[in-house]
Amino acid sequence: MQSTLGQGMPGEQQAALDDHVVATWQVVREKLRAEFGATAYRYWLEPVALIGVEAGVARLGAPTRAMRDWVTQHYLDRIQAFWHAEDANVHFVEINIISVSSGSAASATSSAAPAANSQSAHPSQAKPSSKSASAEHIAVAEAPCQPQASGRTAIASMSDDGISAALDPRYTFDNFVIGKPNEFAYAAARRLAEAESVPFNPLFLYGGVGLGKTHLMHAIAWHIRRTQPHRTVIYLSAEKFMYRFIRALRDKNTVDFKDQFRSVDVLMVDDVQFISGKDSTQEEFFHTFNALVDQGRQIIVSADKSPSDLEDIEERLRSRLGSGLVADIHATTYELRLGILESKAERQGVELPQRVMEFLAHKITANVRELEGALNRVIAHSQLVGREISLEMVQDVLHDVLRASERRVSIEEIQKRVAEHFNIKVSDMHSARRARAVARPRQVAMYLSKQLTTHSLPEIGRKFGGRDHTTVMHAVRKIEELHSSDPSLSEDIDLLRRMLEG
Repeated sequence: MQSTLGQGMPGEQQAALDDHVVATWQVVREKLRAEFGATAYRYWLEPVALIGVEAGVARLGAPTRAMRDWVTQHYLDRIQAFWHAEDANVHFVEINIISVSSGSAASATSSAAPAANSQSAHPSQAKPSSKSASAEHIAVAEAPCQPQASGRTAIASMSDDGISAALDPRYTFDNFVIGKPNEFAYAAARRLAEAESVPFNPLFLYGGVGLGKTHLMHAIAWHIRRTQPHRTVIYLSAEKFMYRFIRALRDKNTVDFKDQFRSVDVLMVDDVQFISGKDSTQEEFFHTFNALVDQGRQIIVSADKSPSDLEDIEERLRSRLGSGLVADIHATTYELRLGILESKAERQGVELPQRVMEFLAHKITANVRELEGALNRVIAHSQLVGREISLEMVQDVLHDVLRASERRVSIEEIQKRVAEHFNIKVSDMHSARRARAVARPRQVAMYLSKQLTTHSLPEIGRKFGGRDHTTVMHAVRKIEELHSSDPSLSEDIDLLRRMLEG
């Protein structure tokens, strides 16, 4: 695999590559286009060329340093995941800077590809192949899991058997911006990562989408691997846990499955709500949970709701999940969003006018992920088009995002609209009155708040006179039932939804 394949490369060079490698790369490209869209694909991914596959390492080339850095930061983990899914023999994806016109790689090596075997030398000691020694390697997303010597490494690693998911090198404690909404969760995560013994078990992190749960999970894993490399850490999603369990059942290999998960020092499971309603997976996870706790091993779990709010989860598992330390990550405040923007702009070496940061922090309130995406979009537009970052430029570039944010509904607006529609007072939404003429509209407002906002059940309950989250849960279920059985109420709900979303 010693030639380069890119857009517009000569036919004889393309033929020099193995047909299977070329076909795999094409499949990966199509998956990237489908996931990220035609525009992002055309700007960032289409120019990336295939250099070849050698010794379990897939090597790609980007024509510029800026493109290489951007693809590494935003797409490398997905490229690795898609490639490993198509060819399990490929454990690493490496991105170099190449000159497409000459088909050769630029010089000035910055790092070497890590060894494919997680039991071998540290990645920094691994020798690059002769064909890639002159390439400027920026990053490797790999399947094996290996402790790192530095928190600034761009290596996301897993164990050789592919159990653990790749870690994002950006998600460290140093890069986590702390504010009132997340300070307790951060302190708990930091305490656990630095402790040599188990301080609380499990640590349960929960909060809405894009508020920092996954960031803290990755930060814990990075810290433990760097400071306590003798400890075995597995990080994966609940979805992957389920798929591995199903595969073990299919292959009649549950003994190995149990040994793998019950012999680790730290088990980290992200988005545990995914196993809701999946009884067999819940039972296996429950027994794995008990086995690790009994051995004094650490368990860390994240979800979008608190343990008591998780639906279709066995009571015994729900009780276990809530038996340790439960840490909530609240919606971001204006001050926290402003701090996040300042931190991310500084790390990217970009100077943003204060007016621009204040504008973004005020307008994009949904979650950190959306805020970061907007910032990246502004920076990329500035660098590609050469346009100075200003308030007018941001409003132009982010017009669709800002329009969507402006349409986002608040609980207060929902209460007002529902009260007007059913001819009751807004104060009735917070009162203790139980008359049907008041209780039913209140339930409708709770239902719409759950459907149209990102607030958690406890947060919604607090907006309705400090009611308990179970009251909100009951209201949501009741309205869902009536939505399908009561045509008149169904019309009311659909009309209110259209008014609120319009």
